[in-house]
Amino acid sequence: AAFPGVPHGTLYTIIMAAAAADGAEESGMEVEAPELPLGCGGEGGSPAAGSSPQGEERRDPPQASVSNGGEGEGGRELVELKVIWNKNKYDVRFALDSTGAELKQKIHSLTGLPPAMQKVMFKGLLPEEKTLREIKVTNGAKIMVVGSTINDVLAVNTPKEAAQQEVKAEENKKEPLCRQKQHRKVLDKGKPDDVMPSVKGVQERLPTVPLSGMYNKSGGKVRLTFKLEQDQLWIGTKERTEKLPMGSIKNVVSEPIEGHEDYHMMAFQLGPTEASYYWVYWVPTQYVDAIKDTVLGKWQYF
Repeated sequence: AAFPGVPHGTLYTIIMAAAAADGAEESGMEVEAPELPLGCGGEGGSPAAGSSPQGEERRDPPQASVSNGGEGEGGRELVELKVIWNKNKYDVRFALDSTGAELKQKIHSLTGLPPAMQKVMFKGLLPEEKTLREIKVTNGAKIMVVGSTINDVLAVNTPKEAAQQEVKAEENKKEPLCRQKQHRKVLDKGKPDDVMPSVKGVQERLPTVPLSGMYNKSGGKVRLTFKLEQDQLWIGTKERTEKLPMGSIKNVVSEPIEGHEDYHMMAFQLGPTEASYYWVYWVPTQYVDAIKDTVLGKWQYF
């Protein structure tokens, strides 16, 4: 018989559920009643506002990450640098825990200068193996860069190389420099009392203090000061100090002193010929390569 107000489909569902329950009670089984549709017109109702479907957790929308301006990708601490090269200035944000070698790569991307041809200065020549944090680079620090691009080098390298080869060939024809009369009159005075200690078989960076305790060709005391920020070599004597742009020095030659191989005699070529050599005696051997690299730049080996 029909029940007034109850749709036919719903009545059938109720009858079938009751029959299943009776059968389950006879067999001793528990039966879970089916969930009846809610709402009207046979359509299922929607979950209450703020609730989640069964078996799912409610998740809040993801929050946007916020940077305080001092960190970069991966949370690395950054510093603001001013890189200055060839009258150009670049504002750079760089990781404080990056090394000097990595900074040279960044400078390469900005200027086109290959790392091997860069002289990077921050309170002296920048060490490639140390991080900016270790050498105490601070926010707003100025980084000075000296160097020439490949094109600049190629434009002047050929005649300079030829001049160096001619000088070396001429030197090979002569007797050792330390035996020549003009040098013997200085070397025969003996080692200066205040000469700097030497370390044979070791190459070191230039010290932060001037190289002193040496003689010039007249036998007077001389010191060498490397002003890297200004790209200058200062040659000082008791009478005066000559301030030479490193780019004006055409060549640097050196030779161990016989009987004292841990010291060298060294000359800076200030003009086109040997007559312009400025000689310095009793240079500690551990600084010889560093002097050549600083004055001529590493690109001299290309």
